[in-house]
Amino acid sequence: MRFTPKCCLFVLILCLVSYSSQAKQIALSFDDAPRDAGPMFSGAERTAQLIKSLREANSGPTVFFVKTSGMETEEGRARIEQYANAGHLIANHTHSHWWLNRTETDSYLADIDQAESLLQGLPNRRPWFRFPYLDEGRPIAQRNAMRQALQERGLKNGYVTVDNFDWYLARQWQRAVEEGRWVNHHALKTVYLDMLMSAVEFYDELAASHIGRSPAHVLLLHENDLAAIYVDELIERLRDNGWDIVSPDTAYADPIAKYQAQTLFAWQGRIAAIASDRGVPHTELRHYSSQEAALDKLLSERGVFDKPTSDFTILNPQ
Repeated sequence: MRFTPKCCLFVLILCLVSYSSQAKQIALSFDDAPRDAGPMFSGAERTAQLIKSLREANSGPTVFFVKTSGMETEEGRARIEQYANAGHLIANHTHSHWWLNRTETDSYLADIDQAESLLQGLPNRRPWFRFPYLDEGRPIAQRNAMRQALQERGLKNGYVTVDNFDWYLARQWQRAVEEGRWVNHHALKTVYLDMLMSAVEFYDELAASHIGRSPAHVLLLHENDLAAIYVDELIERLRDNGWDIVSPDTAYADPIAKYQAQTLFAWQGRIAAIASDRGVPHTELRHYSSQEAALDKLLSERGVFDKPTSDFTILNPQ
């Protein structure tokens, strides 16, 4: 069969129609593993709890983007092996977690290569690379040089479609514990889950407006104590709202994986970059979940770290 331009367009339309007819899909991804101890768990305890929570929620495979400086200890490497042996996917998140636009390109690439060498031999490896801070480089020359370098290394961009600052909530919890402050764990859980669900719907609506369908999404999470405790409830809420939890392999097979953004506005994820290319102001592409001031206001309004004046039973986070 000879493929003419008209024929190729027809095939693309069929592909997009096929995707648009599917149920809403989302994959879970975790950055920065293996992280240090948090306000509730040691690193090893968190790994065990997170694997348990994902298994009990029947999540299927997720992906851990590894900051390999944490693998230089025996325990750190063992934790990544545990994720892999539990069926989760392993990918590159650099060795040192630098901002690309603040780093010489050659040094940054050497850091990626160091991470690749440390990830060698792990099961369930994927040739995906996620930029720390979702910083794909500035100016354009650096961004383009990185795209070429990743292609030469056989690495694909492990983009996200749903950005959020779950790491900031975890940091504020850690700070409260270090300061000896009271923590309403029920309120903290509610803020965390509400924030993530709102971010998912925000970026899905943005996708509907600018690509005309719901793609297979990739949710950004971090390997922190909040995820370890509440990821099972997050999965339940997603399913209750019509979302299928899919493998990252499925998500990165979506047609948007091939999209090369022209904008340098990459740090809110792939859907925001597509909308930016279509002229949407950047102020309209940032959900409250990625704004520290908005999250601080929400934590205050929900009384997460404010001890009530009346008698109150502190709810166990489990």
